[in-house]
Amino acid sequence: MSVDEAQSTSLTAQPPGSHQPALLPDSDHSDADSAFGGSTDGSWTASLASSVLNYKYENGRRYHAYREGQYILPNDEDEQDRLDMLHHIYKMILGGALYRAPLREPQRVLDMGCGTGLYCIEFGDDHPASIVVGVDLSPIQPEFVPPNVKFYVDDLESEWTYPPSEHFDFIHGRALCGSIADWPKLFKQSLQNLKPGGWMEMQEYQCHVWSDDGTVDEAIYLQDWVEQMNEASKRFGKELKTAAALKTHMQNAGFVEVHEEIYKVPIGPWAKGKKYKELGSFYRAQFIDAVEPFTLALFTRVLGYSADEAKIIIARVKKDLVNPKLHMYVHFHFVWGRKVTEPRASEG
Repeated sequence: MSVDEAQSTSLTAQPPGSHQPALLPDSDHSDADSAFGGSTDGSWTASLASSVLNYKYENGRRYHAYREGQYILPNDEDEQDRLDMLHHIYKMILGGALYRAPLREPQRVLDMGCGTGLYCIEFGDDHPASIVVGVDLSPIQPEFVPPNVKFYVDDLESEWTYPPSEHFDFIHGRALCGSIADWPKLFKQSLQNLKPGGWMEMQEYQCHVWSDDGTVDEAIYLQDWVEQMNEASKRFGKELKTAAALKTHMQNAGFVEVHEEIYKVPIGPWAKGKKYKELGSFYRAQFIDAVEPFTLALFTRVLGYSADEAKIIIARVKKDLVNPKLHMYVHFHFVWGRKVTEPRASEG
């Protein structure tokens, strides 16, 4: 699906700083939850050292072994299901598209923090002439993938060592909040490893909750949880609340033609319109599944809560999320920019 075709069915984005129209609650709305899921924890396309597969277990969840402790979220099957649902949500926002940048059949593509690999697989299917590289701390991608898709265990925060012959036409990152300590470095390395004229795109949700009718003020447990999550992530050294700064980071790194679109995504099927109802249902289901993995590591490792105390908080937050009287939403940011055609001397 082309970007233009996808945009005809996507949500309406608003430019940063503009007045965004309110999401209107549907007076006929009756709430109902649905179950979603489906993911395969397959073997990997490359041989892996036992240290990479020697997963760590904590509070009933499984975590990555490579660079242990650098990432706050688990990599078990429940988390993989959530990541697959989140992939679907990003596509729903863009009407089925995988990106907003004006790509012209890129030869080499890098997906940073590829997770279960769905983005890489779908990109590879859509662009059979492209070589798609996915990088993640966890080898949780399926075994059978398109022949033009490759996965590697690596740490994005390490120094990148791609030779110029392997530089990229498109670099993509999505849902990296809470996993990056040095954002300026990430953008600098991305720029250095793009071919002249190549594009970078970041897709991220802001770790904050809004409402247009003031009902978010009644979500006292959710609001307190968000505040503590953001504080814990700061102490951990990898902030969650980063989406609103991505455009500035990209511009400061030296990208040109930098664009940003911001979308309102409702939490639950309360908003008017079929698209918003479907999207809100999926996003709330994903949010409910995200509360436990985001809470367990940060609240116990950083804030000093016991696992039992954290689980009480989790239950209270979920109660706010399913309250049909609360008309809440989050912001999703899509930011893309281009490397100048002729590289600058300062980029080396």
